[in-house]
Amino acid sequence: MTVKEQKSATEKSETSQMEKLLAEHKLYNIPKVGDLIEGKVISVSSSEVHLDIEGLGTGIVRGNELIDESGDYSDLKIGDKAQATVLELENENRQMELSFRSAGHQKAWDNLDKLLQDKTVLESKVVDANKGGLMVKVKRIEGFLPVSQLTTEHYPRVEGGDKNKILDTLQGYIGKKFKVRVIDVDESENKLIVSEKAAYKEEQQQVLKKYEVGDVVEGKISGVVDFGAFIEFGEGLEGLIHISELAWQRIDDPKNIVQVGDKIKAQIISIDDGRVSLSIKKLKKDPWQDAVDKYKVGQTVTGKVIKINPFGAFVELDKDIHGLAHISELAEQKIADPSEVVKIGEEEKFKILSIEPASHRLGLSLKALDKKSQPKAKREKNKEKEIKPPEPTAQTEQPEKEQKNTAEK
Repeated sequence: MTVKEQKSATEKSETSQMEKLLAEHKLYNIPKVGDLIEGKVISVSSSEVHLDIEGLGTGIVRGNELIDESGDYSDLKIGDKAQATVLELENENRQMELSFRSAGHQKAWDNLDKLLQDKTVLESKVVDANKGGLMVKVKRIEGFLPVSQLTTEHYPRVEGGDKNKILDTLQGYIGKKFKVRVIDVDESENKLIVSEKAAYKEEQQQVLKKYEVGDVVEGKISGVVDFGAFIEFGEGLEGLIHISELAWQRIDDPKNIVQVGDKIKAQIISIDDGRVSLSIKKLKKDPWQDAVDKYKVGQTVTGKVIKINPFGAFVELDKDIHGLAHISELAEQKIADPSEVVKIGEEEKFKILSIEPASHRLGLSLKALDKKSQPKAKREKNKEKEIKPPEPTAQTEQPEKEQKNTAEK
């Protein structure tokens, strides 16, 4: 028998003895590759950890397999118990090859599932940002905190919704710690979504129990955006006053009504799932209630054009009452754009066609006025349209006749 054949026979004999030895240990469950097993730490170094697997020998965890997402085995000491995943039943040194990384990954995602079910509030560190939100670390796993899930304190209130300015604001949070709650977990897609709003929801709802719809609160304007203004009130609460609730008249820019830092009173008009909506105008008398006394259908009024839309022009009759002159009521002839007839900032005379105080609507007409009541500029414009082009004269026809005679010759 050759040396090679002898070596092969020896290896087969040793393998057979190992299999026989494992088979004899009927009191123990023999693990398979991929199984999770537990052992006691018998040695620790920066490059490897040895575990005593009771009844089965020694296992080793080394290299990249020491990385543990759960963080449970980042500071092991001799005598500690640890779980690891079986990579090989026997390596080149006849030790069981084990992994903390695989076991830790599974354990970490199992922990996240538990956090989701228990609605646990925990701290997360912001590690990066993009235009859609913040990247955070939950335990050792990276998750995403969308902008929509930020509390009003951290929500980027950027005028006009400029995405670059939003990103600048979000990047300012890198390195900070936010309290969050896990709201979505999907290990197969490596997806973890967290919410700051959800973390404060329960606490906020307890405070909100002190308030009811209709209550008047006093607070400070904490932010002004295109769609309204935020007001801080009570014990760290914040609500939104929508642009339509800032004043009775039409508003294009909330900053024309309130500024950051203003102290105001507002009435709570809704409390929905922790979101509070308020109104300033509800604390003032509705000017439209007196509109029928001040204005009458058929009355001629002077108003200033304050806005033009494709469907007509908005006209300010006074600081509280605004009306609409529909495009069809601006001229006798059909026009493509209201700006052909009226201009923003100009004052015009209109006839009132309708008044609906309950709906805050007042219909106006320019064409309903007789020609004498129309502005001089419009009368001249209409007059120009009525002038017909002059008939051709004999002088203008002569060249054509001469050309004809020349051609005949």
